[in-house]
Amino acid sequence: MEIEHVRSRFIKHFDGTTGSVYTSPGRINLIGEHTDYNGGFVFPGAIDKGIMAELKANGKQKVCAYSIGLKDYVEFGLNEEDAPRTSWARYLFGICREMIKRGVKVEGFNTAFSGDVPLGAGMSSSAALESAYAYALNDLFGNNQIDKFELAKTGQATEHHYIGVKCGIMDQFASVFGKKDNLIRLDCRSLEYQYFPFKPDGYRLVLIDSVVKHELASSAYNKRRQSCEAAVTAIQKNHPDIEFLRDANMDMLKEVKSGISPEDFKRAEYIIEEIQRVLDVCDALEQKDYERVGQKMYEAHHGMSKLYEVSCEELDFLNDCARKNHVTGSRVMGGGFGGCTINLVKNELYDAFVNEAVESFKHRFNRSPKIYDVIISDGAHKLI
Repeated sequence: MEIEHVRSRFIKHFDGTTGSVYTSPGRINLIGEHTDYNGGFVFPGAIDKGIMAELKANGKQKVCAYSIGLKDYVEFGLNEEDAPRTSWARYLFGICREMIKRGVKVEGFNTAFSGDVPLGAGMSSSAALESAYAYALNDLFGNNQIDKFELAKTGQATEHHYIGVKCGIMDQFASVFGKKDNLIRLDCRSLEYQYFPFKPDGYRLVLIDSVVKHELASSAYNKRRQSCEAAVTAIQKNHPDIEFLRDANMDMLKEVKSGISPEDFKRAEYIIEEIQRVLDVCDALEQKDYERVGQKMYEAHHGMSKLYEVSCEELDFLNDCARKNHVTGSRVMGGGFGGCTINLVKNELYDAFVNEAVESFKHRFNRSPKIYDVIISDGAHKLI
């Protein structure tokens, strides 16, 4: 994504002058799915695809915003009753309102933005948009008074209050805190975090997008949360200090096996094992043992497919294809029921694997998957 592209559109649509340019990335999660609402760990990283935005104060009490990708222009005021109807503009409005609530004296500004985070592929384009504008408004109007954690929470609050999505903090956290050649282990209970080096020389990270999204995702998600809560309630009878599945182990779960449904047992088993897998992957990375990282990715996919049952035929097919092509690690990334697999592939196997995945998937499902190479990169920052 080129600064010149954003700048030329900004100049064209506004008064011919230039402002400041900011960027914020999308993210991947190497391992640790559905662990967040169980008090566990997630392990995201920022990627080399994101949102780029140019902003300049306009001396008015309104925002004049142009989406370069959508070729759409919207104006809105900064009071609660000024909320725009256009869906993309609601993200910008929400960020403005949440920053105002945090004491930043946001005034009117002109802005144009563009992005190269693929939509619907699970790389959090919305968090990238929120983080880019939170960072920009903090710099432009707030004298950088808001710390990074609060910037991430601003994006999360925008989702909750203006978009209607009750998301966790991981996406915005990764977008703000991302660091080149590092993944971040975030403790979803304490919000403590730690960077782990991720510079897999000789390997590439590639996402293969199944281009499918099954409709049952939200109701199925709620059912799985309920299963986890049911398991915790049962365990608490023997171990009252257990608050989340993160605090439990397999011995505790086995003690209550006869008192919960087989489905609830499977769901809890996956979560307890997945939380441990995140810790195992961190240990492996400290030893630069990428083969062990890959093994844990395959174990995670098996758990999501057979125990948590959030995979689908297309994702299992892509995971099998990775195994057949000797890919180091592969798993479904994200909540499941569609989206991408994330694959850790040796350089010399990359071309053969990608070609085989595309051709065999096309033959089986009558459509082509999308391929996204990603590199772990820095979080939100000012460019010029």
